[in-house]
Amino acid sequence: MFPRVKSGLALLSQANRGSLAVRAMCASASKGYSFETLAVTSPRENVYHVELNRPDALNAMNSTFWREVGKCFNQLALDPDCRAVVLSGSGRLFTSGLDMSDLGDIIGVVTSDEDVARKSRKLLGLIEEFQDSFSAMERCPKPVIAAIHSACVGGGVDLICSADIRYCTSDAWFQVKEVDIGLAADVGTLQRLPKIVGNESLVRELAFSARKVFAAEAERCGLVSRVFEDKESMVKGALDMAETIAGKSPVAVQNTKTSLVYARDHSVQEGLDYMKLLNMAMLQSEDLRIAAMAQMSKGKKKPIFSQL
Repeated sequence: MFPRVKSGLALLSQANRGSLAVRAMCASASKGYSFETLAVTSPRENVYHVELNRPDALNAMNSTFWREVGKCFNQLALDPDCRAVVLSGSGRLFTSGLDMSDLGDIIGVVTSDEDVARKSRKLLGLIEEFQDSFSAMERCPKPVIAAIHSACVGGGVDLICSADIRYCTSDAWFQVKEVDIGLAADVGTLQRLPKIVGNESLVRELAFSARKVFAAEAERCGLVSRVFEDKESMVKGALDMAETIAGKSPVAVQNTKTSLVYARDHSVQEGLDYMKLLNMAMLQSEDLRIAAMAQMSKGKKKPIFSQL
């Protein structure tokens, strides 16, 4: 092939890729994934990418973010085109945690002249909303891969503890920061982190001292499963894994996630009882036949699963 033709085809291919990316972003927006603090795209088939998108504010978590993150993952949970999600942060770092300049609702309640019981009731409602926002990621039946670069502070640790898989860059560090501002972490870290790393002594050390955990220690203790050299390779690795997951039976993957979450919080027997009730229906799914036929073809036939 002549060089000019090769060059023209290469440019056309690049243009097509750019067009596909634009169409994916437009499709995400048209489905209602339009947020102030999050950027949602679909860079690969059945894979969605959610980015914390306040780079100028170091992705600090303001009141708008708290509302939007729960709404976003509740939508993804119901979206049949979504089978796996990558969560990352735009700009210099993953997140600096709570936006201390945007605590008007909480400060207003705390400093009011109302009776303590009435103030407590209002604070209870606010804390429940914050907790529910992050729990939406855990409730979402689609696997979520958190891809963390540079700093992940305070509420950022609460957030990634709700993810299913965690990757980070070699320069990443994590900090349970709340005690430094006179709080106990209240949206998931103290409940989920001990079950993630399986080391109560370490969790208490981190929660009591607010010391930083760097990438090597995070991998060693099980907080993350892979460490990448830089953000670009990490996001690519996360998208590759999400694409692999998205190619599996959505029935199998999503029931696996919900069963793992259930088993974590229940006895072994309760988990087994849950699974038998679940699989007495799911074993009748067409996905089982499709996956079995693909396995019997020894890789010659790619399984194609209908949307769930």
